[in-house]
Amino acid sequence: MSTSESAPSLATQSLTLEELEALGQKLAAHCRNYRDANLRRSLTQLFITLGLFFGTFALMLWSLDVSYLLTLALAIPTGGLLVRLFVIQHDCGHGAFFESSTANDWLGRILSLFTITPYSFWKRAHAIHHASCGNLDKRGVGDITTLTVTEYRSLSLLSRLKYRIYRNPLFLFVIGVPIHFAIIQRLPFGQPLTFGKIWRSVLGLDIGLIFFLGGLMYLFGAVPFLLTYFPVMLVGSVIGGWMFFIHHQYEEVYWERDSEWRFHLAGLLGSSYYVLPKALQWLSGSIGIHHIHHLNARIPNYRLQECLDASPELRSTPKKLHFFESLKCIRLVLWDEDNKKLVSFAEAG
Repeated sequence: MSTSESAPSLATQSLTLEELEALGQKLAAHCRNYRDANLRRSLTQLFITLGLFFGTFALMLWSLDVSYLLTLALAIPTGGLLVRLFVIQHDCGHGAFFESSTANDWLGRILSLFTITPYSFWKRAHAIHHASCGNLDKRGVGDITTLTVTEYRSLSLLSRLKYRIYRNPLFLFVIGVPIHFAIIQRLPFGQPLTFGKIWRSVLGLDIGLIFFLGGLMYLFGAVPFLLTYFPVMLVGSVIGGWMFFIHHQYEEVYWERDSEWRFHLAGLLGSSYYVLPKALQWLSGSIGIHHIHHLNARIPNYRLQECLDASPELRSTPKKLHFFESLKCIRLVLWDEDNKKLVSFAEAG
């Protein structure tokens, strides 16, 4: 697509892509004003989140003697708090939570014991995601696998079936994402980065988890701990997987071939503004304000709303999604290069 062509159908007042790119650069400059971490706010957020997480997990252990249904109900807010801890780890990976890179890295590694996500490996993979989000020629690292209509049509029947299973929401969120977090991340092989770059991170966390989780099972008992731990991990992984999905999987999302791909357009048009109730925004660390995060990943999560509030253009130009509207995006599974939009299997023909 030439940069002189009309922009996708967003709230962009029919701007051309050249004008949108200039707007993206202007908004990125605005975002730079909010990238400094505040030590007091960071520590306050960390201790409140950890305190609430430990508290709700303790309630889950207590509830085992009352009703396991109550235990499962408590797994929902506990899993939400686990997502909030993941967002803090995510900020550490971007060098955004503390001014000190050493402090960011050490906190990120400690939180990986809770999120079971190898910090250094994820940090590398996620940096690639930010550098290539929306680039059709650089898919495959830190993203939801998305084929073009042409690529899908060229597959064998068996490969089409595999892709359909993968993109089925029940498989993707309830089975695939938990398996990715619990099992695939434990293995240094078959990953998008070379073995030499990730083996210390992956295997180091695996060893750490043996001692950390083993110690908790010894302290609380293996069965009570597992009856509480697995529901929390399942809820946390499903919520986290959904959040990552909806940030970049909607009809008018931005995808371009490498020669036409532009970083600021990918941030402005290829990342949604997921509007959530205040309680859910708090649990998710405001990561739904995702267009700002992609325009400048160094902004701490607790400053994203502040950055958004200061710019009417940031509130109006991105794809804004509300919860029930976002559920419609589940059916969108293939990128139509001709019409520049995500489509369903039925629409692809």
